[in-house]
Amino acid sequence: MPLKIDDQIVEFELVGTDDASHSASEFEEKKILVVIFTCNHCPYAKAYQDRIIAVQMDYAGKGVQIVAINSNDDSKYTEDSFEGMKTRAKEKGFNFPYLHDETQDIARAYGAKATPHVFVFDSSRKLKYAGAIDDNWEKPEEAKSHYLRNALDAILAGNDVLVKGTMPVGCTIKWKS
Repeated sequence: MPLKIDDQIVEFELVGTDDASHSASEFEEKKILVVIFTCNHCPYAKAYQDRIIAVQMDYAGKGVQIVAINSNDDSKYTEDSFEGMKTRAKEKGFNFPYLHDETQDIARAYGAKATPHVFVFDSSRKLKYAGAIDDNWEKPEEAKSHYLRNALDAILAGNDVLVKGTMPVGCTIKWKS
C-alpha cells in the first residue's frame, strides 16, 4: 500500500555509496527529511540531479536533509549497479546520502513509481508532499511550479503544503521479475 499524505515515514536501513549504513532515524534531528527515489540511467533522473544537489545546498542550513534511494533492478540496468551509483555520486558531487535498495522493499513500502519520485516528511515524520520535483524536467529555467521547494518553504514556515501531491515524472522503477 503506497504512503498517503500524513502517513508516518517507513523506516529504512540501507547501504550508501559511502559504504556506511543509513537509516531514516539517523536524521531525526532534522526538521524535514526528503526521500527521493532515483537512479543513474534514466534521462529524467539525470536531468534532476543538479536540482537535487542545489535544493540540498539551499536548505541544509534550515534543517532539511535529502536522502536519495536507487531501487532499480541492476541486473537489467547495469548503470544502476552499486558501483555505478558510487561513480555517479562522486562525479556529480552528491551532497546527500545515495542509498541502494537492493531488495526493492523500501520502494514498495513507499509506493515509489518513478525516478525521480519525491517524498517530503515533516519533523514528526509525517508525509506532507509526494510527487515531482517541479513541472519542467527538461528546462529547469522554464519551471513554473517548484513543488519540492514550495513544500519545504511551507513546512519551514509552519504552514500547510498547498500542493500535497503531483504525478512523479520520470522512468518507471525497474522492478525485478
